[in-house]
Amino acid sequence: MSEVLQCLKKYGQRLDLEIAKEMGVPLATVRQRLAGLAASGEIITCSLTRFENGKRIDALQCRVSGYVPPPAPGRKAKATA
Repeated sequence: MSEVLQCLKKYGQRLDLEIAKEMGVPLATVRQRLAGLAASGEIITCSLTRFENGKRIDALQCRVSGYVPPPAPGRKAKATA
């Protein structure tokens, strides 16, 4: 499970399909590990449905619980009065 958690900490929010591809393990194994991490409260998951070329793809979108990414570098928009 720590490998999945490290992947999420490194890349931020990811789909379970992307995690499985990166780690080189079957999707079923990744989903089982994600379920364990979600049950312990270490990650947050959200069910996602996409359509690519008319084909339905069901996936889980995951991120580390309580993690807020740092602001993006560069100029910020000025507040309007």
